[in-house]
Amino acid sequence: MTTRPATITVSDLTRRFGDRTVVDAVSFTVPEGLMTGFVGGNGAGKTTTMRMIMGVLGIHGGEVRWGDHPVTTAERRRIGYMPEERGLYPKQKILEQLVYLASLKGVDPGEAKGEAQGLLERFGLGDRAGDTVEKLSLGNQQRVQIIAAVMSRPAALVLDEPFSGLDPAAVDSMADLLREQTARGVPVLFSSHQLDLVERLCDRLVVLAAGQVRAEGTTEELRSQGPVRYRLTLAGDAGWVRAVPGVHCVDIDGPTALLELDPGGAPGGAAGVDPADERVDHLLREGLARGGVRELVRVVPPLSAIYREVTA
Repeated sequence: MTTRPATITVSDLTRRFGDRTVVDAVSFTVPEGLMTGFVGGNGAGKTTTMRMIMGVLGIHGGEVRWGDHPVTTAERRRIGYMPEERGLYPKQKILEQLVYLASLKGVDPGEAKGEAQGLLERFGLGDRAGDTVEKLSLGNQQRVQIIAAVMSRPAALVLDEPFSGLDPAAVDSMADLLREQTARGVPVLFSSHQLDLVERLCDRLVVLAAGQVRAEGTTEELRSQGPVRYRLTLAGDAGWVRAVPGVHCVDIDGPTALLELDPGGAPGGAAGVDPADERVDHLLREGLARGGVRELVRVVPPLSAIYREVTA
């Protein structure tokens, strides 16, 4: 029976090495048809968590669910996995190796050979199919590893640093390939230290620090959890903004101020009016009265700022 894509749910996953807990009650979901970025510093527990999802490492607490039930060995076999330590045989020819790896999942060798050749052509390695893996550069070995993971229509993908060492063209090719997988409903989880890439590609994010989930959701959901900031640029000096009630000055540099607005209501504020809107209106009126306002915009924090804030 063919395993269909399903949401992967990680619940209170825990792993210890001796007396040290490296993954501490980690919970998150990898929904069908979405790309989930798994980010965190070195030693955060990302690789250990992925190994437990795949059954490569024993679980000391919690569980991994496939849809509405605990994941089975058969379902794990249908997950395309790219480990941190690349699992290719250096002295085996590339095409032969891809066909062999696909055969372990029950794919017909003839079908696997055609699929592998097509993917090698797509990644610019069609003329290297007869070479051994050890003759390839590290970047090209990475391409072969991702081909091995996506062959045979996997029901899910769990990829540990799949973009590491790739040039921009290869990153774009791999991103397109992963989008094709999510378009057919496949849940994709990949770890990366490249926050700008995660922000560009991912539908959802899971931020891990010290073995614990610090944040989970879409980029917009994570942004909404942080303070609302505005940049105000005036015609004159912005020092007077420090005295405005309900406004916290994060930084002032001459005519420009970076501000956070107190979420509480302003004294005497109109019923049903957002307090932040009232404070913005007040700043505009004051700024215009004091010589002019050149800019008042909401500052959208990049993922790097969100990451630093939740892992601090």
